[in-house]
Amino acid sequence: MTTAAIAAYGAVLARDGNTIAELTKIGPPKLKLDTAEVTNHQSSDSYREYIGTLLDGGDVAIEGNFIVGDTNGQIGLITDMEAKTVQSFVLTFPTAVTATWTFSALVTAFEIGDMNHDGSVTFTATLKVTGKPTLANTASTGLTTPFFVISQSAVIVPAAAGNVYTYVATVLTGVTSVTVTPTAAAGTITVNGNTVATGVASSAITLGAAGSVTTITIVVTETGKTAKTYTIYLSRAAS
Repeated sequence: MTTAAIAAYGAVLARDGNTIAELTKIGPPKLKLDTAEVTNHQSSDSYREYIGTLLDGGDVAIEGNFIVGDTNGQIGLITDMEAKTVQSFVLTFPTAVTATWTFSALVTAFEIGDMNHDGSVTFTATLKVTGKPTLANTASTGLTTPFFVISQSAVIVPAAAGNVYTYVATVLTGVTSVTVTPTAAAGTITVNGNTVATGVASSAITLGAAGSVTTITIVVTETGKTAKTYTIYLSRAAS
């Protein structure tokens, strides 16, 4: 039987809408049901009896490369802990899984790792889930025909499709900006973080110097469903 396993690479944890940089390990919420023993003299067959009491979302453990400039991600975790802030988090599974964990949590631990002479500077943190974490495993519809168009006669590989999430595009040397026109039958569309109506061109996206690559991200999100993200690596031909 061919496996249906999915690679974990590409998972993202966001704090208050900001992706936490360079994580190497993300532990999801760990649901647990507490129990109370209610065994009594009439319990059948001399077996102990239990009832369920409270549910617990558990701890979320994360680790990664320490990035001091990640103000709204890693450094934000320290700010949250010091202020005892209950913060919002979203763990987005790799695109092929199309699922998210959404939860609120307190940061209960943050530690910068040992600085070995032959190693990198790392960090670990622990998030204590408070309240009910929500697992959404229904994907947004995503882009629909004709999916997206890039101005300036950009050449796109592979051909745009609703279930293809990574593209390479090229434009001529003289092109300094492009627009992207996405199409989706449902949900909210953003292009590089800016909301765009379906079938309407985005604002101009300024390209880098000739020979450089500009990343364009299209995200389609429906309420209560996981977002679909399309990434375009747009190359401006060298002079």
